[in-house]
Amino acid sequence: MQQSRYFNRELSWLEFNQRVLEQAMDASNPLLERLKFLCIVSSNLDEFFEVRVANLMQQVQTGSNIADMDGLPPKTAIELIRTRVRRMVADQYRCWRRDLHPALRREKIRFRDYPKVPKHERKHFEAYYLREVHPVLTPLAVDPSHPFPQLLNKGLNVVVELDSDSDQLDFAIVQVPRNIPRVVPFSKSGDDGMDFVLIGDLIKHHVGSLFHGVKVKGAYLFRTTRNSNIDVDEEEAPNILRAIEEELRKINRGAAVRLEVEENCPQRVVEQLIETFNLESEDVYYIDGPVNFVRLMPLTAQIERPDLRYPPFRPRTVVKFDDETSIFNQIRKGDILLHHPYENFQTVIDLLEQAIEDPKVLGIKQTLYRTSSDSPFVHALIAAARNGKQVTVVIELKARFDEAANIKWARMMREAGVDVVYGVSRLKTHAKMMLIVRKEGHNIRRYAHLGTGNYHPSTAKLYTDLGLLTCHPRLTAEVAETFNCVTGVSKFPEMHELVLAPDNMAATFQKLIKNEIANAKRGRPSGIYAKINSLVEQNIIDALYEASTAGVPIRLLVRGMCALRAGVPGLSDNIEVRSIVGRFLEHSRIFRFENAGKSRLYLGSADWMPRNLFHRVETVFPIHNKDVFARIEHILDICWRDNVKAKVQQPDGTYTPRPRAAAEPPLDAQATFIEEG
Repeated sequence: MQQSRYFNRELSWLEFNQRVLEQAMDASNPLLERLKFLCIVSSNLDEFFEVRVANLMQQVQTGSNIADMDGLPPKTAIELIRTRVRRMVADQYRCWRRDLHPALRREKIRFRDYPKVPKHERKHFEAYYLREVHPVLTPLAVDPSHPFPQLLNKGLNVVVELDSDSDQLDFAIVQVPRNIPRVVPFSKSGDDGMDFVLIGDLIKHHVGSLFHGVKVKGAYLFRTTRNSNIDVDEEEAPNILRAIEEELRKINRGAAVRLEVEENCPQRVVEQLIETFNLESEDVYYIDGPVNFVRLMPLTAQIERPDLRYPPFRPRTVVKFDDETSIFNQIRKGDILLHHPYENFQTVIDLLEQAIEDPKVLGIKQTLYRTSSDSPFVHALIAAARNGKQVTVVIELKARFDEAANIKWARMMREAGVDVVYGVSRLKTHAKMMLIVRKEGHNIRRYAHLGTGNYHPSTAKLYTDLGLLTCHPRLTAEVAETFNCVTGVSKFPEMHELVLAPDNMAATFQKLIKNEIANAKRGRPSGIYAKINSLVEQNIIDALYEASTAGVPIRLLVRGMCALRAGVPGLSDNIEVRSIVGRFLEHSRIFRFENAGKSRLYLGSADWMPRNLFHRVETVFPIHNKDVFARIEHILDICWRDNVKAKVQQPDGTYTPRPRAAAEPPLDAQATFIEEG
């Protein structure tokens, strides 16, 4: 069978999650950070099943046999995914049992098996169970008169096997309420250590207290993952906000796509669960350890052991101003680049807050895709509207897993007088833009913040992103036009600065790549360097293959999915793909084209994926300022030279550490950017 020109996108994503798992395995990382990476692996897998696997299973159920560009039909892809996930889960729990759990114990952070604890501690937990847990538990029998309960998506449950005189399987379900702690601390152990018991183990041991006169044969933890795709017909829905709210209510009733059970659960109980959830035996994942690592994530921040975390650092303040010097004065002196999290995201908030109080500011426009639970942007925009500014916000109600939060913010802002728009029908508005309109003398000047990441102060501390503060007349005018098209009913006009999706972004990237091909054929300097999160768009990949065969050197720094095969003789000899997974989530999108020695640089919100190029409102913008240009070149150079966290794509789709020459000193790009302060 001939090898496909492309990797399967789902299998490629799983290789990314394997790179996250390798950070948990890496003993050079601080111990609690390794535990955090282990939790992230589980969180990533949850979303992967809820969205990607659920989508493939729907295709199989509807009889679709249409292969993706890699040639794999949905059923074959699911089979390969199951095999790969099973291997990953085995690696993950082996890492916990053989490495992290013992290492934590050596640091006096102990996760104890219950009831294998000292007698005086058992009494403490018996009292805790009776006081805090038992009152909120409900035994739900499963028999002809008691239908199987509707279990929450990703909720933790106990299946209880009951003794029966008949051959019929008698069992019950106990749902573990989400509002009780999943990890319960011990009382003081006397050695300044920290001891914990998992709530699931505590409930399993005491679950007999819920069944009077019936013998409990066994109790086993399990959880189901459900299809969480939201399907709203925007053309038919009279009110998009209410339609999405209704879909959110259905998520916990979505079809099950995965069943996780404790390894010692009897086969006949597992078979009953499989039948109940309409799954296949291949959809079951047996767990030898904590059933849901995600619930351990809060501990990585709560445990007071700074010696077991990354050293703290203070982000640099790039824009300094006082009562005498406004941020607008500084932007007029020249474009300003912000590199997060190494440089303070507070600068973006300060820009908005200055605009609220500035009497010269007439209007503010902003996109919101994801933001924090107590967003300073939402509160500032509300304050601006109350302060007499004309405020318009494009908020994306369909931002996956943030739908409920965005609905809440939308209602709050509308009540305060903000003009709230939900974007363009059938498209997600993913662009990151803020526009401030200011009256200066007899003229109107526009100021803009354009970014690669969300207006989310929390993730700005964890994601690497870039933001540009500018008052460039042509660029800000086109930002204004883009807002008008999104909030109104206009078609996107011809742009000369901004590159817009779905209007002209795919075509523009094709044109830029073809220009490099032409330069290479003429013997002129050529080259492409893209730093992105994902690369799965077939036409872009084919254009890069063509560029490679024409002799264009191509560097691709792709954090996650990459369907392109690098280093294939006669196809991609001149392409190298690397990935950096480290302390921060690499999130910035940078596109560099050599352009015969007159390099072009672009930043933006879009990856090279069909959804970004054709199904979202996205912006990519050019860099004109020489100082900003030089800084971005430096960022690209440092990232490519990383020989500590960087991994290189291999012909089989796996990734191995980037080789380091004997005389080459170690270079961790993220650590370097921290140190440069």
